[in-house]
Amino acid sequence: MLGMLFNDKECKELDYVLRKELDEMLLDLTDTRLDQDIRRAIANRYKTVFRMYARFAPPKELSKYARSGRFPQVKQ
Repeated sequence: MLGMLFNDKECKELDYVLRKELDEMLLDLTDTRLDQDIRRAIANRYKTVFRMYARFAPPKELSKYARSGRFPQVKQ
């Protein structure tokens, strides 16, 4: 297990970067022009970034990025 210490400014920057990355991946997952393999890779990366974001995001913010049924699920 690794640990990191961030000051307040760094936490806000990390929060911003992760949210923007999640937004971009959600947009890519809805793009039907992308190959299924690429969408599967994006979905796997999304899970990783979402778990990182979930460590410090408030539940209300986290619910915005939960992939319940809003977006088509990628076939495994």
